[in-house]
Amino acid sequence: MKYSKKWTSLFLASALTLSTVSIATPQVQAEEVKKPTNVIMLVMDGSSNNAITLSRWYKGESLAMDEILTGAMRTYSAESAITDSAPAATALATGHKSNDKFIGVLPSVVNSPGLEQVAKEDAFRPVANVLEGAKQQGKATGLISTSEIQHATPAGFSAHVNNRSQYGDIAEQQVYQNIDVVLGGGLESLSPGTTKNARKDGEDLLNVLKEKNYALVKTRDELLNSQGSKIWGSFAPSALAYDFDRAKTRASEPTLAEMTEKAINTLKKDEDGFFLFVEGSKVDWAAHANDTIGIISDILSFDDAVKEAIDFAKEDGNTLVVAVTDHGNSGITMGNINTTNTYSSIPVSAYIDPLKKATMTIEGALGQLKEDQSNLVEVAALYGLDNLTEEELTTLKSAKDLGSEMVKMLANRANIGYTTGGHTGEDVFLYSFGPSKITGLVENTDLAHAMAKFMGFELDKLTDELYIPATKAFTEKGFTTKVDVTDKENPIFIAQKADVSITIPVNKNTMVYKDASMNTSKTYTFDTINVYNGTEFYVSKKVLDTIQ
Repeated sequence: MKYSKKWTSLFLASALTLSTVSIATPQVQAEEVKKPTNVIMLVMDGSSNNAITLSRWYKGESLAMDEILTGAMRTYSAESAITDSAPAATALATGHKSNDKFIGVLPSVVNSPGLEQVAKEDAFRPVANVLEGAKQQGKATGLISTSEIQHATPAGFSAHVNNRSQYGDIAEQQVYQNIDVVLGGGLESLSPGTTKNARKDGEDLLNVLKEKNYALVKTRDELLNSQGSKIWGSFAPSALAYDFDRAKTRASEPTLAEMTEKAINTLKKDEDGFFLFVEGSKVDWAAHANDTIGIISDILSFDDAVKEAIDFAKEDGNTLVVAVTDHGNSGITMGNINTTNTYSSIPVSAYIDPLKKATMTIEGALGQLKEDQSNLVEVAALYGLDNLTEEELTTLKSAKDLGSEMVKMLANRANIGYTTGGHTGEDVFLYSFGPSKITGLVENTDLAHAMAKFMGFELDKLTDELYIPATKAFTEKGFTTKVDVTDKENPIFIAQKADVSITIPVNKNTMVYKDASMNTSKTYTFDTINVYNGTEFYVSKKVLDTIQ
């Protein structure tokens, strides 16, 4: 089987350093690896190197990430110099670059320099990810996000769909993956309803989770008090609040650091080790909105989660911690058109002091706005826009997009520049700690292979075991096959041979085997899932091995 090009230089034992890294940090040393191994992978979605610098100045001291800076990472996709979160997550999780909107499947278009074409028949084929590999090794697994847990980046580490918008399929695959700890937003995608992302297939996944003996928690207190070995926390219908806003708007939600600490303390009880994925999701959303306060808010929140991971790894001695952003966003800079001729004499305080006046992000501040906008001045002050000039007040009162005008106004006061409301294509900082820490300038795909190697498996070999085209495999066993899409929300694969009928449902980990001659029916359950990409069903070797 011909896949997209494997990046073989993992740099695991490399002594390379980046000459451009000038932050004075202590040299990190870790013990030699011993088993069982653990991996904690943290992604700060849509951040950038300049945003990190600004956040450090804002905090007024070093970040936890500074201590483990080891290199940089390239972020481009199979088709574009600037990637979207879906192919970025796919690269980080599976070791394969992919296309816009694709989650956990091979690309159909490859035009970035240096990449091999994918065979036509392999386009959209599901490819195994590091969480699935850890699970096959017997390790406990965890998934955390401050967005909906079905959002692109956590989906890349837990699901396989052609489009990141397929929340229903993603949620179902995540539930049937039997991940031990899942924490974040996205409650509405677990049950049928009338909201945008409510389930359309009629299945109530909350009932499935109860049947699978998960402790279902919906608040910070419930999470922190839970003693379950399997925990599913859904703390909001969609995304969680920004960290700066939480205390005032949604105090019942846990912080990212609290979720990370709870997950580590739960997963570490597994004698085979664990894999944990953590995403600080809303840095990206703030960057899209050019919301400087939102960016800082959730970079610092993410950094607190990184500290939890580092503290555990230092004590444990056999845990690899990897932290990175999946791509740049917004082109944020300290310095803008105001500073063209005066930058050399502008102190740090000129950038930071205006930002320190804000107590909420733009999302949080606008959430306090009355319908008649009678408290506009007070809301502006929440975002740091105090002492409005007559011109500024007139601009805000007449604004068609109030949030857009407010973020521009604060950025101007703080001399912060933005080049875009979209993603950017620069290399990003790479942070790594522990045995076999990753150093140098690497591809995003390298991280997946490095984590897999550290945990003791090969991703491409795992793909050949977990995602086999079902039509060909069952035909070779003498079955006639078809994909029944009568119910478009619940496609099923059907194989028939004499009196034997096999039914395989989409997104689940089950198979129904019926033998009419014996008048018997048996449902098999596996630790793998069945995936349908709109053309072909894919099943694991474990499924096929049960068939006579």
